[in-house]
Amino acid sequence: MRELNIKIVWMYHDIMDLYGDKGNMMVLKRRCEERGIGITIDTCGIGETCDLSTYDLIFLGGGADREQMMLIDDLLSRKENIQKAMDTGSFFFLVCGGYQLFGQYYIAADGSKIKGLQFFDYYTDTGKDGMRCIGNIVIECNLDGNKIIAVGFENHGGQTYNVKHPLGKVIKGYGNSFNEKMEGFYNGQVFGTYLHGPLLPKNPKIADFMIVKALQKQHPDYRLQDLEPLNDQLEEKARRILFKRWGLSDTN
Repeated sequence: MRELNIKIVWMYHDIMDLYGDKGNMMVLKRRCEERGIGITIDTCGIGETCDLSTYDLIFLGGGADREQMMLIDDLLSRKENIQKAMDTGSFFFLVCGGYQLFGQYYIAADGSKIKGLQFFDYYTDTGKDGMRCIGNIVIECNLDGNKIIAVGFENHGGQTYNVKHPLGKVIKGYGNSFNEKMEGFYNGQVFGTYLHGPLLPKNPKIADFMIVKALQKQHPDYRLQDLEPLNDQLEEKARRILFKRWGLSDTN
């Protein structure tokens, strides 16, 4: 049996932790440990030296306008290193503000324009008259051929447009913008979403998918079916209750 290990870095952990995003890291840690997969979770803050290309999974959570403005100069200074991480096969998990900042730009609520990393064509404008997308959200996504119904919570004034590779179709809620009915971004390597709550405790299949994507940097032949199943009865019961409350059927 081969030894499996993954290295994760949580960027700007001290300021980008909106709506319990820390829970995503807790879930990945627990699910790896229960399987005997070695896991290291480091953090990287403003001004800290960190070679992102040495990590298998890079996580950037959500934050308000103030936090995004605080970190943007530091984040832009790391663009070349982020590109190196992409080129060497690191997997990216981006939530809300983190997702927005990988696009062209973000217009804050006060009208100021924050330049993004510009890796992708999408951009984010602010909601008109202070309007926000708020509430529970359910999306149907296809992750490398795996159909998964994801549930989470969204609360964002930013409206993201020109997303050429959306993560999924909205079943309940808003998504990238008020009327688009598509949510997030996924291109096989970068997973961007507005789903807070945090996302992974409510969606164990997505957590396992991310573990596999992280493992594939060092073990390209590793597949989702190779991952030891865990007892997710509690998580699935919680999901069934939520879907029943919303009048929806949870098929995955």
